[in-house]
Amino acid sequence: MPQKKIQDIVSTMVHENYWINEHNCATTTLIVLSELFDIPLNPQVLSASRGMHGAGKYGAQCGLVEGTLMFIGIIASERSLDSQRIETLCYDYAFQFVNEFGSLLCRELRPEGFKSDNPPHLCEELTIKSILFSVKFISTNL
Repeated sequence: MPQKKIQDIVSTMVHENYWINEHNCATTTLIVLSELFDIPLNPQVLSASRGMHGAGKYGAQCGLVEGTLMFIGIIASERSLDSQRIETLCYDYAFQFVNEFGSLLCRELRPEGFKSDNPPHLCEELTIKSILFSVKFISTNL
Protein backbone atom coordinates (compact mmCIF):
# COMPACT_ATOMS: atom_id res chain seq x y z
CA MET A 1 0.00 0.00 0.00
CA PRO A 2 1.42 3.45 -0.87
CA GLN A 3 2.76 5.47 2.08
CA LYS A 4 0.35 8.39 1.44
CA LYS A 5 -2.64 6.05 1.55
CA ILE A 6 -1.46 4.48 4.83
CA GLN A 7 -0.93 7.96 6.29
CA ASP A 8 -4.46 8.99 5.27
CA ILE A 9 -5.98 5.82 6.76
CA VAL A 10 -4.03 6.23 10.01
CA SER A 11 -4.96 9.93 10.29
CA THR A 12 -8.65 9.19 9.78
CA MET A 13 -8.69 6.25 12.19
CA VAL A 14 -6.81 8.15 14.91
CA HIS A 15 -9.18 11.10 14.62
CA GLU A 16 -12.26 8.86 14.82
CA ASN A 17 -10.90 6.85 17.74
CA TYR A 18 -10.06 10.00 19.69
CA TRP A 19 -12.93 12.33 18.90
CA ILE A 20 -15.84 9.97 18.19
CA ASN A 21 -15.04 6.87 20.25
CA GLU A 22 -13.12 8.71 23.00
CA HIS A 23 -10.42 6.03 23.14
CA ASN A 24 -7.05 6.71 24.71
CA CYS A 25 -3.75 6.48 22.86
CA ALA A 26 -2.98 2.85 23.77
CA THR A 27 -6.42 1.62 22.73
CA THR A 28 -6.31 3.69 19.55
CA THR A 29 -2.88 2.30 18.67
CA LEU A 30 -4.07 -1.28 19.17
CA ILE A 31 -7.21 -0.74 17.08
CA VAL A 32 -5.37 0.93 14.19
CA LEU A 33 -2.57 -1.65 14.08
CA SER A 34 -5.14 -4.45 14.32
CA GLU A 35 -6.99 -3.08 11.29
CA LEU A 36 -3.86 -2.42 9.24
CA PHE A 37 -2.38 -5.86 9.87
CA ASP A 38 -5.75 -7.68 9.81
CA ILE A 39 -5.28 -9.23 13.27
CA PRO A 40 -8.51 -9.34 15.30
CA LEU A 41 -8.30 -8.28 18.93
CA ASN A 42 -9.99 -10.02 21.82
CA PRO A 43 -12.26 -7.55 23.65
CA GLN A 44 -10.30 -8.26 26.85
CA VAL A 45 -7.17 -6.84 25.21
CA LEU A 46 -8.99 -3.57 24.56
CA SER A 47 -10.32 -3.57 28.12
CA ALA A 48 -6.78 -4.08 29.42
CA SER A 49 -5.57 -1.06 27.43
CA ARG A 50 -8.10 1.38 28.94
CA GLY A 51 -5.73 2.63 31.63
CA MET A 52 -2.57 2.53 29.55
CA HIS A 53 -2.24 6.18 28.70
CA GLY A 54 0.74 7.04 30.80
CA ALA A 55 -0.58 4.75 33.57
CA GLY A 56 -3.94 6.46 33.77
CA LYS A 57 -2.49 9.95 33.16
CA TYR A 58 0.21 9.44 35.78
CA GLY A 59 2.76 10.33 33.09
CA ALA A 60 4.63 7.02 33.06
CA GLN A 61 5.28 4.93 29.94
CA CYS A 62 3.48 6.37 26.93
CA GLY A 63 0.36 4.54 25.78
CA LEU A 64 1.57 4.78 22.19
CA VAL A 65 4.50 2.60 23.20
CA GLU A 66 2.39 0.30 25.39
CA GLY A 67 -0.20 -0.26 22.67
CA THR A 68 2.46 -1.11 20.12
CA LEU A 69 4.32 -3.42 22.51
CA MET A 70 1.07 -5.26 23.19
CA PHE A 71 0.42 -5.53 19.46
CA ILE A 72 3.94 -6.80 18.77
CA GLY A 73 3.29 -9.58 21.29
CA ILE A 74 -0.04 -10.39 19.62
CA ILE A 75 1.18 -10.45 16.02
CA ALA A 76 4.43 -12.21 16.90
CA SER A 77 2.49 -14.93 18.72
CA GLU A 78 0.16 -15.24 15.72
CA ARG A 79 3.28 -15.87 13.66
CA SER A 80 4.54 -18.49 16.15
CA LEU A 81 7.58 -16.56 17.38
CA ASP A 82 8.93 -17.64 20.74
CA SER A 83 8.99 -15.51 23.89
CA GLN A 84 12.67 -14.66 23.58
CA ARG A 85 12.19 -13.32 20.03
CA ILE A 86 9.14 -11.30 21.14
CA GLU A 87 11.13 -9.80 24.01
CA THR A 88 13.94 -8.86 21.62
CA LEU A 89 11.47 -7.26 19.21
CA CYS A 90 9.95 -5.22 22.05
CA TYR A 91 13.38 -4.10 23.21
CA ASP A 92 14.36 -3.11 19.67
CA TYR A 93 11.09 -1.23 19.23
CA ALA A 94 11.57 0.69 22.49
CA PHE A 95 15.17 1.52 21.58
CA GLN A 96 14.18 2.78 18.13
CA PHE A 97 11.20 4.69 19.55
CA VAL A 98 13.49 6.59 21.92
CA ASN A 99 15.87 7.36 19.04
CA GLU A 100 12.94 8.67 16.98
CA PHE A 101 10.87 10.50 19.61
CA GLY A 102 13.30 11.13 22.48
CA SER A 103 11.59 9.26 25.31
CA LEU A 104 9.24 6.47 26.35
CA LEU A 105 7.58 8.61 29.02
CA CYS A 106 4.18 10.15 28.46
CA ARG A 107 4.98 13.22 30.58
CA GLU A 108 7.98 13.96 28.34
CA LEU A 109 6.28 13.24 25.01
CA ARG A 110 2.89 14.84 25.63
CA PRO A 111 2.70 18.42 24.39
CA GLU A 112 2.19 20.72 27.40
CA GLY A 113 2.46 17.79 29.83
CA PHE A 114 -0.59 17.37 32.07
CA LYS A 115 -2.44 20.52 33.09
CA SER A 116 -6.05 20.80 34.16
CA ASP A 117 -6.80 23.25 31.35
CA ASN A 118 -5.31 21.12 28.54
CA PRO A 119 -7.61 20.63 25.57
CA PRO A 120 -8.49 17.00 24.76
CA HIS A 121 -6.39 14.77 22.54
CA LEU A 122 -3.19 16.83 22.57
CA CYS A 123 -1.29 13.84 21.23
CA GLU A 124 -3.25 13.35 18.01
CA GLU A 125 -0.38 14.44 15.76
CA LEU A 126 2.15 12.46 17.79
CA THR A 127 -0.17 9.44 17.67
CA ILE A 128 -0.27 9.52 13.88
CA LYS A 129 3.53 9.79 13.66
CA SER A 130 3.99 7.05 16.26
CA ILE A 131 1.60 4.62 14.55
CA LEU A 132 3.26 5.22 11.17
CA PHE A 133 6.60 4.54 12.87
CA SER A 134 5.14 1.37 14.42
CA VAL A 135 3.74 0.18 11.09
CA LYS A 136 7.17 0.55 9.52
CA PHE A 137 8.84 -1.26 12.43
CA ILE A 138 6.36 -4.14 12.37
CA SER A 139 6.45 -4.44 8.58
CA THR A 140 10.24 -4.54 8.59
CA ASN A 141 10.72 -6.86 11.57
CA LEU A 142 7.72 -9.17 11.39
